[in-house]
Amino acid sequence: MEKVKVLAQYMPEPAAPLIAKWIDYFQCEFKISKTRSTKLGDYRHPYQGKGHRISVNFNLNHYAFLVTTVHEFAHLLTWNDFKNKVKPHGSEWKKNFQRMMVPFFELNIFPDDIHKAIDNYMSNPAASSCSDLHLSRALKKYDSNKTETLHLEQLPVNTTFKIKDGRRFTKGERIRKRYRCICLDDKRLYLFNPLAEVFVVE
Repeated sequence: MEKVKVLAQYMPEPAAPLIAKWIDYFQCEFKISKTRSTKLGDYRHPYQGKGHRISVNFNLNHYAFLVTTVHEFAHLLTWNDFKNKVKPHGSEWKKNFQRMMVPFFELNIFPDDIHKAIDNYMSNPAASSCSDLHLSRALKKYDSNKTETLHLEQLPVNTTFKIKDGRRFTKGERIRKRYRCICLDDKRLYLFNPLAEVFVVE
């Protein structure tokens, strides 16, 4: 029960008992992690005596935390079924993610916009991961820690911006799914997700 109480602080309360059951059933080490700018969650398969390990960033809103958790458990299930013989976000993973989402849909946990975004994401074979922009936008609407940051996609091309570590960039053109940006500090080229949180440099 203690596990359920802890999980309920980070995800919609009705979802916590099922996630706790998954942790026990799969004998998974589940860690609520500090913020990581490069990823929301992580799955590590059994290796050198260690079992399944999942970590999810603590600062996600409750819906994003649950979606990320299910995303990582789908990796676990796919590993159990296929080991490393399939693509990380291939059709096998998609089917597992879809299956594992069903109980939460039946509990009516998600608001309509997130539910539709997940449905759309799962029916779109071109979407490679939970970095799907439509789903990310739907989830971000429920963030409570609103700040003065903007998303990179909101800025005009050639705008100068900085990121949390203080580095400054000039926004370039969008190439496929990411923006090419030049770092003004080291003159190197970086690719940014359109939903990267940035600060405009006046």
